[in-house]
Amino acid sequence: MLLDLLVIGLVITIYPLPVMAFVLVLSAPKGLWKGLAFILAWLACLVAVIAIVLLLTGGEPPAPRSPPSTAGLAAKLAIGIGLVVYSERRRRRRSRGGPDTAPDAAPDTASGSAPGSAPDPGSDSSQNSHTSRMDQVTAWSAAGLAVLLQPWGMVGAAAATVVDANLSHSESFLALLAFCLLATSSLLAMELYMVFAPEKAGRALTGLRTWLSDHKDPAIVVTCLVLGLWLVGRSLYELTR
Repeated sequence: MLLDLLVIGLVITIYPLPVMAFVLVLSAPKGLWKGLAFILAWLACLVAVIAIVLLLTGGEPPAPRSPPSTAGLAAKLAIGIGLVVYSERRRRRRSRGGPDTAPDAAPDTASGSAPGSAPDPGSDSSQNSHTSRMDQVTAWSAAGLAVLLQPWGMVGAAAATVVDANLSHSESFLALLAFCLLATSSLLAMELYMVFAPEKAGRALTGLRTWLSDHKDPAIVVTCLVLGLWLVGRSLYELTR
């Protein structure tokens, strides 16, 4: 369980869409407070999902080969296949040069523009447009954006993994804590950087936003493909051993 949670948490924390949105939130007026609201809402989603799973299992892992155990593995397998398929579809669309109309164009949708109608995210006009809209975002809106941009498929894979948590052992608590911290680590690092070195952080985050705008699609393809293949391999191994 620990290894699976660490892999899922690592992919979540480097997934580009929430990172791009968080950089814009930090760049807005009173960005530190808005960023804190974003982080708290992000963490609250992770904790809520884990808590729901633990309530359903009673904090005890199901017996191997039991229906709940098999269902959890089947869910992870389905999510893994879905991530692989999504990664391939996005890669093909990008290679054809088609418009980005996928749901993960959520930063545009959340800020009021329809997917596919927004300007090129790598252009100066697009970045200025995003920044001007983020200037009007409140702390509550930032929290809502964190919920909207949570990579729920990956969080679902984590939930299917948490089914195996055993609360009678401290190792499970540590594994769950490590997952939450790792899945939030990139956001926490940017927030703390802005607190202790705001000028340097501002320049660094501007560069990061530009880089992500230029490399968003390849990053999404790679992260989804890697996690999808991991989930498929691990699930098939557990189901067939």
